[in-house]
Amino acid sequence: MWNRLIAIVEEQALTLVRTAFSTSVREAGDLSAGVFDPDGRMIAQAVTGTPGHVNTMAAAVPHFIADIGLERIHDGDVYITNDPWKGTGHLHDITVCTPVFVDDRLIGFFASTAHVVDIGGRGYGPDAREVYEEGINIPIMKWIDVGRLNHDLVGIIRANVRESDQVVGDIHGLAASNETGRRRLLEMLDEFDMADLGAVCEFVFDRTAAATRAAIAAVPHGRYRNEMVVDGYGEPVTLAVTVTVTDDGMHADFTGTSPVCPLGINVPLGYAHAYFTYGMLVALAPELPNNFASLDAFSVSAPDGVILNAKHPDPVSVRHVLGHFVTDLCLGAIAAALPERIPAEGAGALWNFQASARSADPTQPRPPVEILMFNSGGTGARPTLDGLTSTAFPSGVRTMSVEATEQVGPIVIWRKEIRPDSGGIGKQRGGLGQVIELGPTDGYQFEFSAMFDRIDHPARGRHGGGDGARGRVSLDDGTPFAGKGRQTVPADRRLILELPGGGGWGDPADRDPAAIVHDRTHGVADAELLVDGAADVSGPG
Repeated sequence: MWNRLIAIVEEQALTLVRTAFSTSVREAGDLSAGVFDPDGRMIAQAVTGTPGHVNTMAAAVPHFIADIGLERIHDGDVYITNDPWKGTGHLHDITVCTPVFVDDRLIGFFASTAHVVDIGGRGYGPDAREVYEEGINIPIMKWIDVGRLNHDLVGIIRANVRESDQVVGDIHGLAASNETGRRRLLEMLDEFDMADLGAVCEFVFDRTAAATRAAIAAVPHGRYRNEMVVDGYGEPVTLAVTVTVTDDGMHADFTGTSPVCPLGINVPLGYAHAYFTYGMLVALAPELPNNFASLDAFSVSAPDGVILNAKHPDPVSVRHVLGHFVTDLCLGAIAAALPERIPAEGAGALWNFQASARSADPTQPRPPVEILMFNSGGTGARPTLDGLTSTAFPSGVRTMSVEATEQVGPIVIWRKEIRPDSGGIGKQRGGLGQVIELGPTDGYQFEFSAMFDRIDHPARGRHGGGDGARGRVSLDDGTPFAGKGRQTVPADRRLILELPGGGGWGDPADRDPAAIVHDRTHGVADAELLVDGAADVSGPG
C-alpha cells in the first residue's frame, strides 16, 4: 500500500509536469505534490519536486483547513493560495489543495505547488521594498466551489499578471494533478476494500518516526554552532545557526543572523525550516521517506527581525537565494560531529535568469515576453567523492535545456559549457560551475533582475580543501554587472554568467594521482593547482 501511495503521488506530479505551461515546472521540475490525512498531516510526497516546496507545502495544508473551515470543505472543491507565510515563501509559488471524500466523509487531501513565470508587480527579482510590490497576493480561498470555477478570481489574476495564459494554465494544471491523485486514491481504496487511510497512515507515521529517531541518535547530543557570510544585497549577510541535538530531535536556532534586508532577499522562517530539515535528513537518513513523522523531529526558531525570519510585509521575492544556503549552514554546524559524512560548501543558491524581453526600438514595438531560466553552480566535494558539476543542491531542480529556453522567446544561448578550474582543490575536488553566454535577438533587449550570489564570498572548503571559484557577471565587452538588481542587456550585447564552483574536501596532497590525470586530460582543472596547491585555492575570479 505504501508503494501504491508513492506511485499515486508520483503520477500526480508527472501530470503537473505534462500539463504545465511554465518552463520552470515542465523543464526544471520546480514543483511538489503530496497526499495528506484529514488533519493535514503529509503521508507521502512525490520524488519529483523540491524540498523548498515539499516541506513548506507540508505546513501549508493545515492553514487551508483552518482558513476554509471544516464546515465549508465540500466534495468538488479546490483551494488556492500563494501567501508567502502560509505557502512556500514567496508569491511566485502557487499552492493548490483538493479535499478527498468517500461517502460524504472527508478522508484526506492532495496538494501541489508550482513556480509560475510571472505573478505581476515588479517581476521576479529582489528590488521591491514591500511584499505588496512583488505581485498579486492570493489569500487562501476557493478556486473551485463544489465543481464551479471561481471566474471572478480568474479575472482578477488575468488582470494582474503579464503572462496570463501561462499563469492560469499552470493553476489548472495544479488542479488537474490533484484530481489525478484523488481518482487514483479512490481506486486504491476500492481495490483494497478500505474505507479510508487511517490504518495505513498510522503505520507509516509509526515506522517513520522510529527510523527518524534512530538516525538522529547517530549524532552525539550537544549544541553545534556555525556561521556563513554571503553576498547579500548591497552589503554582506551573516547567517548563523546553533543546532541542538537531544533525544527529542534536532532544533536550529538562527540567533546571530543579520537583520532583515530592506530589499527582497528575506526568508520566511518556514522556508528556512524546510531547508534545515532537508539537510539533516539527507545527511542522516537519505533513504527515509519524507512525511509528517520525519519532519516532526526537526524544529526551528529565530529572533524577530532577522533575515531568516521575515514577517509580513517584508519583501521576500527571491527568498531562495539565502534560503538555499541554510542547508550548507546547518550541515556545517554538525560537521564536527560527523566529519566523514558532511560535504564541503557548494554554490548553493540557483543562478536564476529572469528576463523581460522588450523592444529595443520604441518606434518598432514588439510583444513583451517573460523568460525564465534556471542554472546551477557546482556542489561541495564529499568525503569520498568529488562534488557534482552544475548541479542544484539543495533545491534539486533541473537545469533548463537550451532548446526549451530558446523556444519560449527572443533569446539565443551562444555558449553553455563547464567552467574549468572552478572547483575547490582537495583530496576530493569541488564540483565545477558553468559558463553561459546569452543575448536577445529579433530586435529585443533584456531587462533582467540579477539574483546571484557567491560573487564576493565563495563556497568554503572543508578539512583542508580549497574554496570554490567565485561567480562573475558581465557583458561580452567586459562591463561588470552587479550580482543583485535590475539591469539591461542591450540588443547588440551578450550577457556572460560564470557560475561559482563548490569547495574542496581534504588535503590536496592526498588526492588520487589517477584523479589528477583524469582532470588534466579532460581539461577540468589545472594539474599543478591540484597537485601542490601553490596557486590561489579560490580559483579564478
